[in-house]
Amino acid sequence: MTLPATTLTATTSMATASIRPLPGEYAPYYDRYISLVPANDVLATLEDQRRQMLLLLCGRTEADGDLRYAPDKWSLKEVLGHVNDTERIMSYRALRISRGDATPIEGYEQDDYVRNGPFARLPLADLIEDYIGVRRATISLFRNLDEAAWSRRGVANKNEVTVRALAYIIAGHELHHRQIIEEKYLK
Repeated sequence: MTLPATTLTATTSMATASIRPLPGEYAPYYDRYISLVPANDVLATLEDQRRQMLLLLCGRTEADGDLRYAPDKWSLKEVLGHVNDTERIMSYRALRISRGDATPIEGYEQDDYVRNGPFARLPLADLIEDYIGVRRATISLFRNLDEAAWSRRGVANKNEVTVRALAYIIAGHELHHRQIIEEKYLK
């Protein structure tokens, strides 16, 4: 039996997505996130994370969302807004690089994004909905890449990175912040 071309492409792409990025595919700083990703199937990890984050956050009160575990720390709503913004930025980088755009991509200052974002005044439920939408778009982007796109390299924030590494960075970044939420905000 032969599989249709679209099935072969999807199967090959899924196999490529299952290969963990190697050092040299990303700046050493990002190993702190990539090392947190427990499995080699980053697409399944991204799906599972969506369910885990929803279980963690659904039913939480506005008081939970406004909580800061220390005076100089972001509120839970600001952390979630940061996770959403960072995922958008990393997905945008992955999109551009996957399409062969060789234009260097600028960095961003996370504290400015949180400071200038509307997170503190939004209802927690709206930020959760935003998370759901961002994660669905991220999964759709990565799920529909062909095999060659996963290993394409580009420059973001003056560092070379592969599309595969960006997928793992997104997953690891979310996991890093979810662990902080569990340990410091919702103990």
